Amino acid sequence: MRAPSFSTLIRALALTLACAASGSMLTGCVVARGAKALFSSPREVAKLKSPIDKNARLAVLWVGHATALVQMDDKVILTDPVFASSVGQVSKRLVEPGLDPENLPPIDAVLISHMHVDHLSLGSLDTIEKKIRMMLMPPGGVTYLTDFGFPVIELRTWQGWEKDGLRVTAVPVDHAGWRYGLDYAWMKHAFTGYVVEYHGMKVYFGGDTAYDQKLFIETAQHFPGIDLALLPIGPIEPRDFMRTMHMDPPEAVQAFFDLGAKRMVPIHYDTFGTLADQPGEALRGLLAAKKRWVLGPEIAPLAIGERRIFLKQGEGPSAEPAKKTDSWSAPTPSTPATSKPTAPSKPKADIPDDDKLD
Repeated sequence: MRAPSFSTLIRALALTLACAASGSMLTGCVVARGAKALFSSPREVAKLKSPIDKNARLAVLWVGHATALVQMDDKVILTDPVFASSVGQVSKRLVEPGLDPENLPPIDAVLISHMHVDHLSLGSLDTIEKKIRMMLMPPGGVTYLTDFGFPVIELRTWQGWEKDGLRVTAVPVDHAGWRYGLDYAWMKHAFTGYVVEYHGMKVYFGGDTAYDQKLFIETAQHFPGIDLALLPIGPIEPRDFMRTMHMDPPEAVQAFFDLGAKRMVPIHYDTFGTLADQPGEALRGLLAAKKRWVLGPEIAPLAIGERRIFLKQGEGPSAEPAKKTDSWSAPTPSTPATSKPTAPSKPKADIPDDDKLD
């Protein structure tokens, strides 16, 4: 897994600050094609007040950017929750969040992919704190948290957490783990993707990642038959820099193939203002890639605030709940997990009895 060099990261930080420090500086930035959107009010969207559908087995509501509400039967997962009007006091929200925080149901697991301000929003976590039953993060993530009242567990790559049949495993991606730039020196591996398993269904959340075929294929070998992949498709430009940490739409479609997923929902685009990508550019690129590969409903773009049901009651794998005594050992990179062990793993002392951590 390659990591961007320190000089590359400093270049990214400088590019962002230089182009966002003031409106007068924007005209001098060669990447300011999307600057106009930074000064408009967020576009309003229709929002569901009841985001959970009792007739759904597998459903996704795109809140915006990397934030998605995933329903898997009676379990609810929330990815990278960001409800703020801007991120890093630099990038403004172009579109309102597709769900009001007060309408969130209790969340069985919040998944944090990495520490960047557009993925780990402390203010958003504070807003929804009482709804969170568990939060999972990559190694080192707890360092950035304040005194929240919900439990937090850091997962290393291929490590899993399980409770009441809901299993979440950290899987490898290719990104950057720092938050402030200066912490690059020690936050070299604080980024992750996840595979969520429940009642035979599997959902992949890529968070934010560059294209790395080896990592996607390796994940597919560990988790064959992924039902749904949430994959980022932006930002795109400037491509020479962005390709080190972000997929563009054609790469995201290739990742969808590599993962062997049945369906893909694109994320991480057209939510916050960027100075390089025009609103709609990533989606146009995705639709072009979809046409090139003659794909149909497998690629399922959602509008912000839209909920899509992918499996209804009576569809998909058996909904028989897993026994609470079941525990799967974490797969190792060299050997995909294919069977259950004969005895459950013993939980760590600081984890409740009904949680299991590999």
